[in-house]
Amino acid sequence: MPDFSLLAVTVAGLYLVALFCVYRILLSYRTAQGAIAWIISLIGLPWIAVPLYLLFGRNRFAGYVQARRLNDRTLEPLLTQYEQQAETLPYPGNAQNPDELSVLATLGRQPFTGGNDCTLLKNGDATFDALFEAMENATDYILLEFYIVRSDRVGNRILHILKRKLAQGVRVYFLYDDIGSVWLPGRYLKALKAAGARVASFGDGNVRRRRLQINFRNHRKILVCDGKVGFVGGINLGDEYLGTDMGVEPWRDTHCRITGPAALGLQLAWLEDWHWATGDNPELNWQPSPSQRGDQQVLILPSSPADRWETCTLFFLNCINNARQRLWIASPYFVPDFQVMNALQLAAMRGVDVRILIPEKPDHLLIGLAAYSYLVTANECGIRICQYHAGFMHQKALLVDDRYAAVGTANLDNRSMRLNFEITALSTAADFVSEVEAMLEADLANSRTLERADYEDRSLLFRLACRSVRLMAPLL
Repeated sequence: MPDFSLLAVTVAGLYLVALFCVYRILLSYRTAQGAIAWIISLIGLPWIAVPLYLLFGRNRFAGYVQARRLNDRTLEPLLTQYEQQAETLPYPGNAQNPDELSVLATLGRQPFTGGNDCTLLKNGDATFDALFEAMENATDYILLEFYIVRSDRVGNRILHILKRKLAQGVRVYFLYDDIGSVWLPGRYLKALKAAGARVASFGDGNVRRRRLQINFRNHRKILVCDGKVGFVGGINLGDEYLGTDMGVEPWRDTHCRITGPAALGLQLAWLEDWHWATGDNPELNWQPSPSQRGDQQVLILPSSPADRWETCTLFFLNCINNARQRLWIASPYFVPDFQVMNALQLAAMRGVDVRILIPEKPDHLLIGLAAYSYLVTANECGIRICQYHAGFMHQKALLVDDRYAAVGTANLDNRSMRLNFEITALSTAADFVSEVEAMLEADLANSRTLERADYEDRSLLFRLACRSVRLMAPLL
């Protein structure tokens, strides 16, 4: 005979936990749709929803927020110093849209700086060649932060370079995401540590593990050498980014190389993450030096669930709302919330050429299905959703008119806007904007614009699947 008293206590305890979760949701929710979905699930199916909420339901990285409040006493002087030094450098300015750009600087808590060179790197070959060269030329330190690190040909080349530089007396700090790099062998990390590198995972800040906040991921891809040259974009450390060279489907991605004061902006974002993970504040070069190769105005915009505002969402909304002639966005994951979708619709209605470039073959089935559910609405107002068919497109790039362009790690989905640690580099330089325009034009030439029929003429089961998956947008 079952012990009904024990069963009753268990059920009562489960509902108490569910009610506590509801209490936490009401205090901290960011979107009403997500909050309502969680509350209904917690009350109706607590035995399923409670563990899921504890693992995936939080939208504020509490441990990092608390650490940031303490760390600000250490990091804020560096930010102040960086801003003051940046003001003494040549600054091209932008008289056409100072408010539009200044609000982005406020969002990212970093200044626009002049005296930079931002070089576009298309695909893995160009990116890895530049990464390897920068590390080989480092004389003081190398800072790495990547979402995915693999122990394959690319990963082992990185390992050999770092071991050689360590032997030359160059300091190496290696930060990786323990979710994205879950398959990275322990022997790889042991080899780095044995050679003298400082190694940490983003989850090493044990508050995160203790609170089961595994829904938050450090999606940034950063390399900084000596505080003088930095890299940011969509490319992780793995062979798949080499595309056909490795006998796999071509991989279309974009990174950029930055020299000048903006490299310190990447370094500042790296330091905040490193300080969270380790409590360490290594001695780094904070003296900005203008690039000898260009004089671009560049902003580094970090975003995360630990920010005071929804930085990534507001960044996209600012760009969409201020577009006048053209708004082109490349993102492998297109699952916008209602705010972003409404802004895209309004942009198209006022005559802006709005194009969203997504892959024909997504690497996540649910993401691909969700994208189809936006087709009818997009088509009605003139938004063009284009599927790239010359391989898997993983780049994250944005072009606003002829005025500025951005390359980074953020996708057009809820995860990037509210759950991931992301980072974006934005330049107003005409040469860089033209280069991004030409790159996206070539990508669009290798794509097909989706029509309403691509959704409406599919089976009822397919359409139901698309609409059902879209309901999960806050979790995708």
